[in-house]
Amino acid sequence: MDLPPINEKVIYQIKKFIKDKVEEASVDGVVLGLSGGIDSTVTAYLCKEALGPDRVLGIVMPARTTSFIDVKHARMVAEILGIENETIQIDPLIEPFKSLCYHKSTKLARGNLKARMRMMILYYHSNSLNRLVVGTGNRTELLVGYFTKYGDGGVDILPIGCLYKSHVKLLAEKLKVPVEIIEKTPTAGLWYGQTDEEELGIKYPILDRILYLMVDQGLDDQNISERVKAPIGEVKRIRMMVKNSRHKINPPEVPNIKF
Repeated sequence: MDLPPINEKVIYQIKKFIKDKVEEASVDGVVLGLSGGIDSTVTAYLCKEALGPDRVLGIVMPARTTSFIDVKHARMVAEILGIENETIQIDPLIEPFKSLCYHKSTKLARGNLKARMRMMILYYHSNSLNRLVVGTGNRTELLVGYFTKYGDGGVDILPIGCLYKSHVKLLAEKLKVPVEIIEKTPTAGLWYGQTDEEELGIKYPILDRILYLMVDQGLDDQNISERVKAPIGEVKRIRMMVKNSRHKINPPEVPNIKF
């Protein structure tokens, strides 16, 4: 494995980051979405350890395409951590959009709408309660743009945005996250049968290694291909994904005009 290991120092730094950002913003705590997946679960564990359970609100926001087991796991995490939680069904909030837009929507547009509705719910709560919205995206997703702009990407802080997906799994084991969550197939649940790895077209462990060698180590495509034993075309595809997704993690661009 080419990725550097996760150690107690890294965990301490992430928890300190959460605590420091809450103090810097002079807010009373944090709000985050609980999906029942490994990323949101690990983030919730870290927030609870950094701030205490009374300053963490978890919101479960299922849609028709959300599996029963994901909702069950999300509520289980809230119970284990002893944090306040709410469940808000988002389908009734999305339904009006069908009559607002007269052009035919796409599966991607409908999926992104769910992510953006969840973002609005989180910010409504954060504004009402004087809290920060905590995102649950990891470094792998951020680098290849596997998130919805102004959806799950619309947050105040990203505590595990420094960790690759493989790191998150290792951290989950250290935090003693329930094994059924750790071993569950990753999915955003934006449509029926959707899985992260199928949509990305590559397994996370391989993707993580490619990204680490490409972004952190600066290796060229040929060297990465040889190290990971992946087709050169696949490496080039991932590099293009990184390039094309930069607009999603950078601030909106402003023309550089001199008067």
